[in-house]
Amino acid sequence: MTNIHNSDQVLQLKVPKLIIFLTNNKYSSKIDIINDSTVKENLSQINTNLSSKFDKKQKNVFIHNDDLNIKKNKNKFLKKNRKSIILDQEDLFEVNSDRLNDDSIENVIKPKSNKINKQKKKNKDVNVSNDNLDANLSNSLNLKDDHDSNNIVIQGPINIKDLSLKLRVHEAEIITYLFLNGISVTVNEVVNLSMASKIVEHFGFKFSFNDVGQSLINNSQKVTKEYALLSTRRPIVTVLGHVDHGKTTLLNSIIKNNLIDKEYGGITQSVKVYDVKLTDNFSTYELVFLDTPGHEAFKSMRLRGAKIADIALLVVAADDGLKPQTIESIKYILHLKLPHIIVINKVDKKDINIPKIKEELAEYDILPLECGGDTPFIEISATLNINVDSLLKEIIQLSEKQKFTANPDKFAEGSILESFLDKKRGVIANAIVQDGTLKVGNCVVAGQVYGKIKNLITYGGEKVKYACPSTFVQILGFSGLPLSGASFVVINDEKEARQLALNSNDYTGNNIKNNTSFNPQLVSTSDKLLKQLKLIIKSDTQGSLEAVINALSKISQSKVQLYVINASVGNISNTDIELAFTSNALMIGFNIEALSSINYLTKKYDITLRTFNLIYDLLDYIKSSMLSLIDVEYNLALVGSAVVQNVFFVSKRLVAGCLVSEGKLKKMSHIKVYRNNVFIYEGLLNSLKIMKNDVEEVVSKYECGIMCDYNSWEKNDLIKCYDFVEKEKTL
Repeated sequence: MTNIHNSDQVLQLKVPKLIIFLTNNKYSSKIDIINDSTVKENLSQINTNLSSKFDKKQKNVFIHNDDLNIKKNKNKFLKKNRKSIILDQEDLFEVNSDRLNDDSIENVIKPKSNKINKQKKKNKDVNVSNDNLDANLSNSLNLKDDHDSNNIVIQGPINIKDLSLKLRVHEAEIITYLFLNGISVTVNEVVNLSMASKIVEHFGFKFSFNDVGQSLINNSQKVTKEYALLSTRRPIVTVLGHVDHGKTTLLNSIIKNNLIDKEYGGITQSVKVYDVKLTDNFSTYELVFLDTPGHEAFKSMRLRGAKIADIALLVVAADDGLKPQTIESIKYILHLKLPHIIVINKVDKKDINIPKIKEELAEYDILPLECGGDTPFIEISATLNINVDSLLKEIIQLSEKQKFTANPDKFAEGSILESFLDKKRGVIANAIVQDGTLKVGNCVVAGQVYGKIKNLITYGGEKVKYACPSTFVQILGFSGLPLSGASFVVINDEKEARQLALNSNDYTGNNIKNNTSFNPQLVSTSDKLLKQLKLIIKSDTQGSLEAVINALSKISQSKVQLYVINASVGNISNTDIELAFTSNALMIGFNIEALSSINYLTKKYDITLRTFNLIYDLLDYIKSSMLSLIDVEYNLALVGSAVVQNVFFVSKRLVAGCLVSEGKLKKMSHIKVYRNNVFIYEGLLNSLKIMKNDVEEVVSKYECGIMCDYNSWEKNDLIKCYDFVEKEKTL
């Protein structure tokens, strides 16, 4: 094995070692021999005019240009070498694995400076954080691609800027499209789902609406205990029905508390929760009752109550039958497949027709047990407490049959019933826990709002550390107002909660901070000549605000357009007053009281401010304000007629001498002139005389002279006299 290094053959070894490829450099390089002459020549070119003193300040700055050029050339040379490397299978060499150990590696590879390692690690961390930041920004802007790139999913009202990002269409194109359709908007203007769907379809995409609540629940289930034993929970019983059919009176009879006296106008205007304990056959049962409003405007509240219900009580007045909100509630019950009981109330009244009610319910496939159906029908009188006990027994039997359960060991899930701002405590969310256990300190997410729970307050005002399933609590700790009806979930940590909130598409809008307000244009029209009633609306809760906007949108606006400049939750502020002054808007408050300082400012700036506690009164006032903007219109009522007998001049003016043939002629009334049954003139009767005396009116069978702006009278012209009768203003 002599001259091994010069051998061109591969050795045949008895104990073969690891064989790898050896690179074959295709380039040739000449190495210049360095001698004394070249060194002297190079040294002569170096600038020797340097200070002999070594200044510490110049220590890191002292770099010669030649050194820089050498480094540049060296880098270029290395890059060139890397590009020219080609692997050749003929070039092989032997690696001794016995020598391939940690010591040899340390000897061959010199350790790098700690400073360099730290710098690289820092750069790496920066790159990773930048990547995460880009991902977070992309998620927060909803730039994630859907499974179907042509399908645009929107969960609620959205502003133009966010919609343009979803469509990948410039904001100007959307604004131009709306402008051509008579709708003037800005980049931060919010459009509702109906308008958003039209925009999406116009740009060739498919529009779909999705509830983010279920996706939140799915995400939360990843961090919950899935295998805990289920336990029985209290049933949630929602009372539904038309306004004034006795829902609150029924609960008053059950709870033995005068609830009606606590409500303005005796009507329910929000979802209210009551905990009830019942005793039957020495057993105690606990129920949770939800009282829902029956007025048309509170549709969203009824839907929220139906969604979280375990059992639905449909209350129908025996003397009134099925009404619009009754039918609406029936649709919710059937769609959600809720176990339900039909409660026919006011059976003590006269002129009741229970068989007719059952016939109307049969049209929706709701049949009583005696007719082969599966729905219990209970006839009661809530006022006289007749048969209420039978109803409660039926509720207990139905709940035992359904066996409502929950997992108290998992992270909590539930629904936001209402949210509002408190002066001292901040954001408060009325919520009901549907599953799991909610604890103080939990990180909770509801739509685009998240927070760490600071306090939990029960229905009775007691602070607690946790809330079990089917418990109503007030949650303190949200970063902003969560949307009424939003699903909430508990998340493992605050970072994950923040990320989940950012990825949510629940509506907030850039011009709406933390869901506290929204800016809908109730009606869009291409008729720019329509008069507008500008409004600034303040309400106590999001649910109430939603109901007011919904009720206003139902008002006909063919003659006067309602334009909501701003609508938000909370008390009236100085900013609201400034906005009302600059926009010449009407200030409306619902279920709030204006402070004395606000009243002073409204008088100072001559701003109209009205507050209401009843939605009926609010709507009546808005309608009245709209009617005041409509111009007066008149009908013409015939009061008499006359025939021209003669025509003569008086003071160079033509006078028609007439005989009143029917009714009477009145001065300054509206007249129409006909000749041979052809209409030729209409105007005002300026002067009416008998002989030379001015009179106000001339009755039938009397002669008179009339003058007006018409001077082409002829004999036998027919004059018809009309009164202006003011039309009743309508919207």
